[in-house]
Amino acid sequence: MPGVSIIVCTYNPVEHIFSRCLDALTKAISVRKPDEIIIVDNNSTTPLAEQDYIKRFIDLHANVSIVNESKQGLTPARLKGISLATSDLLVYVDDDNIVAPDFIEMGLQVAVDNPHIGAWSGQVKLEFEKTPEPWTKKYWGLLVHREFDRDYWSNLPHLGETMPCGAGLFIRKTVADYYYQIHKSGKRNIQLDRDGKSLFSGGDNDMAACACDLGLGVGLFHKIVVTHYIPPFRVEKEYLLRLAEGIAASAVVFRSFRGEYATEPSMKNRLAYHLRCILKNPIDRAFYQAVTRGEKAGLKMIRN
Repeated sequence: MPGVSIIVCTYNPVEHIFSRCLDALTKAISVRKPDEIIIVDNNSTTPLAEQDYIKRFIDLHANVSIVNESKQGLTPARLKGISLATSDLLVYVDDDNIVAPDFIEMGLQVAVDNPHIGAWSGQVKLEFEKTPEPWTKKYWGLLVHREFDRDYWSNLPHLGETMPCGAGLFIRKTVADYYYQIHKSGKRNIQLDRDGKSLFSGGDNDMAACACDLGLGVGLFHKIVVTHYIPPFRVEKEYLLRLAEGIAASAVVFRSFRGEYATEPSMKNRLAYHLRCILKNPIDRAFYQAVTRGEKAGLKMIRN
């Protein structure tokens, strides 16, 4: 079995949510102990090391370290974790993820059974703090909702059906190091991740897709299970619309990194767009328009 480094990136975490994340990690660690746990504090207002519930977690586990990344954004935090990790296999857990007790064990088994896979994740189930409105279910995919009963993999970096996500991402150190060098060499001049209030996304996809750059595959494996905790504001219409727009913009930029460039729509496509808007119900129309705005913003970014 390869060694394991667990990396948790966080910024101003909500105590009752992050506590559950750490409690779940404690249970998973009792099944399969990692070599190290690196908590990256992305410049939180109150340093994590000063908070009692995090001190208790550190007291329970001798192999935990808290490091600070002063540059704001999820991408710098992830890169910090890569630079410090010493194991052959890195595992990213978000601060609102509640991993299953066998999470580490199942992810490790994939590493052993599939040496051709460089990055992978699993099912992501949603736990809502407050029951959301029924119409939102259609858009839960924006919150990385994934439930399935078989495994999928490919060596195609733009295939969404096999692309791992950052919630419970397993990635071989060789692939993560390659991603790190891409950033350090200046080849990524657009940050594909959250930064303050921005809802840009896709850094996890870009990191996983580096496996394909190195001749390996990416995949989704159903025995790996993570629960994503969703507070009420994240299922409000305004937030979901902003999220849809941010994801659409970042998707255009992500595809451009590997030679797939979007183009301005033709007159025919613009007319078809307006017709589709007319035919949709008000909620679907709003999301359709948000995605279109995002794609235009992404195209503008890569041109600039």
